[in-house]
Parts: sequence; C-alpha cells; structure tokens
Amino acid sequence: MLDSLSSLQVSLAGIGGLTLLAVVVYNHWTSRKNAPRQAEPQPEPLSAPALGPADQQEPVLMDDFASLPQPERKAQIDALIDVIAAIEVDQPVSGDAALAALPATRRVGTKPFNVEGCSQLHGEWEPLFAGRRYSAFQAAVQLANRMGPLNEIEFSEFVVKTQAFADAVNGTATFSDMLEEVARARELDQFANDHDAHLSFTLCARAAAWSPGYIQQHAARLGFVAGVIPGRMVLPSLVQGLPPVLSLTFDSQAAMADDPALSAIREFCLSLDVPQIAREDESFARLRDVIRRLTQEMDGVVTDGAGQVLGDAVLDQIAGDLRQLYDALDLRELSAGSAQARRLFS
Repeated sequence: MLDSLSSLQVSLAGIGGLTLLAVVVYNHWTSRKNAPRQAEPQPEPLSAPALGPADQQEPVLMDDFASLPQPERKAQIDALIDVIAAIEVDQPVSGDAALAALPATRRVGTKPFNVEGCSQLHGEWEPLFAGRRYSAFQAAVQLANRMGPLNEIEFSEFVVKTQAFADAVNGTATFSDMLEEVARARELDQFANDHDAHLSFTLCARAAAWSPGYIQQHAARLGFVAGVIPGRMVLPSLVQGLPPVLSLTFDSQAAMADDPALSAIREFCLSLDVPQIAREDESFARLRDVIRRLTQEMDGVVTDGAGQVLGDAVLDQIAGDLRQLYDALDLRELSAGSAQARRLFS
C-alpha cells in the first residue's frame, strides 16, 4: 500500500513538474511572439589601419546633400497668386538700403509678404541683395494659402507695410483696388480647396508589433532618412531645398523612450502632399511601391484612417483621381510642384 502511494505521489509530482514546465515554456513563447520585432544587427565597420603622425589629418564633415542640385534663387512674385504694388523711385537705391527698409516681419496676417527689386545691372526682377542697385521695386502679398484667402484687414496691413518701405527708399507706391483683390483671393482659395490633396495611409502590424528601430531600418532601405521631429522620416527630393516626396511618422513618445527597443508600435503612417510634388516625380506610384514592399517585408496591412483595409482596386481609383487633379492644376498654371503651387498649398 505504501509502495502504491509512493508511486502515485511520484507520478503526480512528475505530472505537476511537466505542467509547470509547459506553462513556463508557453509563457516564454508567448512573450517572444508578442515582443516587438527588432532591427537586424549591423556588421561592425572594418578597423582603419593605424596612422603615423605624418598621416593624421583633421576629420572633415561631409554634407550628405552637398552633391544634390540646388534650387535657383530667383524672383518669386507672380500676379497669378499675389497682390502686387509697384514702387517707383527717382534714382537707383542700393540693395543695402533696401534691405534695411524691409519690415521686421515678412508676413501680413497669415500671408507671406515679399519685396523684389529691378536690377539696374540687367533689368530683371530679383530678391534683394546687398551690394547691388535697383531702379524700381515691387511689393506683394499672397492671395491665399491653406490658412484661407486674403481679407480686408490683411490687405490694409499690406498697404501700411508697403507704404512704409516706399517712404524709406524715397519711392512712390501704387496699389490695386482692395475689393477686387479680396474677391480674387476668395476665388483662388475656392479653387485651391477643391483641388487640394494630402494623402495618408496607415500600415498596421498583422501579428507582432514593431520596435522603432525595426521600422527605421526597413524605411532606410527604401531611401528614407531621419526627420527633424522624433518619430518622423522623409524620402527626400533629388533637389535640395524642395519638400520631401514622402513622409513616414510613428509614435514620437516611443521614439524618445529611455529604451526604444522595448516600445511596441502597431502602426505608422505614410503621407504624400500631392500639390507640393511635381507630377513627373510619380510620387503616388512611389508611395504604392513603398507600401507594397513594407507590407510584405514587415508583415503588415495598409488601411485608411478609419481602419478599412485598402486593396489595389481602391489605390487604382485614387491614381485615376490624381490624374484629373494634376490636369486641373496644369490648366490653371498651378502645376503640382511648381513654385506657385508650393506657395499656394502651404
């Protein structure tokens, strides 16, 4: 009888031990399964050979964008999107004096304010430069932007700032009719509202969450670089100074955590500001390619802002709508990616 009890106790103890081990293994497996995916370790850089005293040089910092084309700095004022006031002067004015006469702030309400000079040297309009001389000036305020159309109060402020500049350079300013310009601003603002497009798609994890490093590593392989704000990456334009083609954003708090590797991120957004990017850059096609590759490589799914899964048919429809949008902007001489479009849709 005692032997039977001992055997039973041993059996029960063994079963209990196996059960406990199974629980431990299951919990470990579940923890591993649900832990955020981490970036792959990068290979260590090769060690540089030791340098003698004669070979040592001061390190030189290289700008990653130094070889990129630079945008031209040329006249921006355009009657298509600006109210323009002509300023005549009796004699040429130095660029130094004109720069000193500019107002402290280059905005009128929520609209950019700008002054250009007619170069005495080549007779063309240009931004003001020190060391040059100008035979005339023109001041301008933008008719509309994403903050809305120019209103009567802003137009009056524009007149005050322009007149102050004209007085400082001994010039005479001529202004257009306020009511006509405000009406033109409202019409342009309505067109902009009807033809604006800022696309945003959400990539969601199907199973295990992602760490910030995991997201950054996969995005970097597609050309994205770190943005100024934590949790933001951008696909830069090929021309330095132009807006990024695409942007990627995820939880900034996760990016700034004491140990980001422990942060679990289940979604991030990919965005495209359509009017800011030239049509020939095929930004939406590039966005679709990025979405396709990231969803495959990161085991994710693409959705809209409401969580609705988006298939190829929906993306094809969006591509067709964008072609019509580009055509409308071209007809209005506000082609996507042009200087005028970038100013209007800002």
